[in-house]
Amino acid sequence: MNFDQIVDRKPTFSFKWQKYKGQDVLPMWVADTEFRCAQPILDALTKRIEHGVLGYTLPAQYEPAKQAVADWLSRRYDWQIELDWIVWMPGVVPGFNVACKACCEPGDKVMIQVPNYPPLLAAPQLNQLQRADIPTLEQDGRWMLDFDELEKQAADPATKLFVLCNPMNPVGTVLTEQELARVADICQRNGVTLCSDEIHCDLILDDQASHLPAGKLEALKSNSITLMAASKTFNIAGLGAAFAIIPDARLRRQFNQAAMGIVPWVNVLGLYATEAAFTQCDDWYEAQLDYLRGNRDYLVEQINQIEGLQLISPQATFLAWIDASGLGMDNPQRWFEDRGVGPSPGADFGDKQFVRINFGSPREYLREAINRIKRCD
Repeated sequence: MNFDQIVDRKPTFSFKWQKYKGQDVLPMWVADTEFRCAQPILDALTKRIEHGVLGYTLPAQYEPAKQAVADWLSRRYDWQIELDWIVWMPGVVPGFNVACKACCEPGDKVMIQVPNYPPLLAAPQLNQLQRADIPTLEQDGRWMLDFDELEKQAADPATKLFVLCNPMNPVGTVLTEQELARVADICQRNGVTLCSDEIHCDLILDDQASHLPAGKLEALKSNSITLMAASKTFNIAGLGAAFAIIPDARLRRQFNQAAMGIVPWVNVLGLYATEAAFTQCDDWYEAQLDYLRGNRDYLVEQINQIEGLQLISPQATFLAWIDASGLGMDNPQRWFEDRGVGPSPGADFGDKQFVRINFGSPREYLREAINRIKRCD
C-alpha cells in the first residue's frame, strides 16, 4: 500500500499517458488513478489466468461476485439488496445509455445535471432524445443542483428520465439524504425515472458527508436505476465491469430488454477483480482514502494561492473542478498545457472557463504540477 510509488504506465499504452505522448506534459485528465492495484486483486487475476481456460462465464451465474456486491452494499451503506436486482454491465456508460433506451422513446426528453462528464452529456443525442440541462450552482461553498430548474424541466410531459451523477463528476458534491429525497419527490410527482451514476460513491473524502444510494430510498425503489462499479475505487477500469441495481422487476425487465444484442457480457476477469476488491481489500481502500484526502487538501491549498484560479474543495472523488475564469483567458486549457500540465478541458464538461484535474496520483506528481504552474506564472 505504497501510494507514493511511481509506476511507469507509458509502455502499457495507457489512454491517459498516450494523449501527451512525446510532450513534456503531465497527464492529469481521464479519471483513473496512478496507483498499483491492491495485491489481493492481482492475486485473484493471476490465479484465474493460471487456470488456463478463459471461456464463457455468464455474469448472472457467477454467484461469488454477486454476493460480494451485496455484502459490500450491506457493510458500506446498510443497503440490503436481493441478488436478482443486480444487472451486470461492462461499464456505467453503457448503463446510462441502456437506461435511455429502456425509459424513453425517440424525441423524449432526458434531464442531465451539468457540468458533467462527456459520455453522459452525449447520451441523449446518441439515443435520439432531447437533453434538458439542469445547472449546478455554487451555494455556501458547495456545488448543488438548481432545484428550480429541475422542477420546471421535470414538469414537461416529454421528460421521462433524469440521469444524475452522485457523487457529482466533476464538482465532487455528495447529495445529503434531504437533497436526494427532494430529487425523489420531483421525479415521483412527474413520473420521471432516476438513473443515478454512483461510480465514485466509495470515494467519500469528507468526514461530514455520507453516500446514500438512490435505490435505497423508499421513494425511489420502484423508479430508479443505480449504477455502480469497483473500477474507480480500486483502479480496475480497464477490466470492464460495472453493475446496475434495479429493485423494480418491471423496470429491470425493460432495462435488460434494451441491452439485448447490443451490450456484451462483463469480462470474466472484471468479475474476479470486483469480487476480490469488495471482499479482501478493505485495508487498502481505507489507506487510499486517507492518501486522497491529503492530496485533495494539498491541491486546494496550492491552487487557491495562484492568482486567477479558484477551487472549491470536493467532498468526494479524486477530481478537482478548477475555476480558471479569473485568468481572463479564452482558453484556460491551453494555459495549463503551456505550463506542462494536462487537465481535462472544462469545455468537454460544459464550461470552458474550468478545467478538471485528477489528483489520484503519487503526491510527487501533484507537487511537480504545482511547481510547473507557479514557475511559469
